[in-house]
Amino acid sequence: MRLIIAITGSTGVIYGIKMLEILKEKGIETHLIMSEWAQKCISMETEHDVEYVKSLATSMSDEKNMAASVSSGTHKTDGMIVIPCSMKSLSSIANGYDETLVARAAGVTLKESRKLILVARETPLTAINLENMLKLARLGVVIMPPVTEFYTNPTSINAMIDHIVGKCLDQFDIEHDLFTRWGSQ
Repeated sequence: MRLIIAITGSTGVIYGIKMLEILKEKGIETHLIMSEWAQKCISMETEHDVEYVKSLATSMSDEKNMAASVSSGTHKTDGMIVIPCSMKSLSSIANGYDETLVARAAGVTLKESRKLILVARETPLTAINLENMLKLARLGVVIMPPVTEFYTNPTSINAMIDHIVGKCLDQFDIEHDLFTRWGSQ
């Protein structure tokens, strides 16, 4: 399996880091794109540094490199996860404004009919945000805000992060034990 993982500059970069850690453990090939603000958020929100996050990916491209392999539909992937996805990135994707490699790779993922998941991070949401999400959902994009579930009685922030990462993995049928499934308690 080969996935594009994009981390954008919205709070919650730990979701993207955890996703990369799990995919690396599972031996799944990843191509990482990080926005400038994602890189800034890493040091503000976590104990990690950018070099650690880069080391988790199989390969990486600068968000300004519009000639990167993932900017072409001929570069085969199984899909893309933008985790977290800022409203700026979501808007760019929804409106076909391929200003960054994140938006371009997402556009390619759409045009090639590959799975695209956006872990949309913002609250409260404006009507513009909701309209952009609806536009994308109608195209088959999975909009997955990191909404915490409580039926598993999470006891830590890590358990809440694991749940969202696990839900993304489920979309690609990637086996994991990040949370207890309903009925398995």
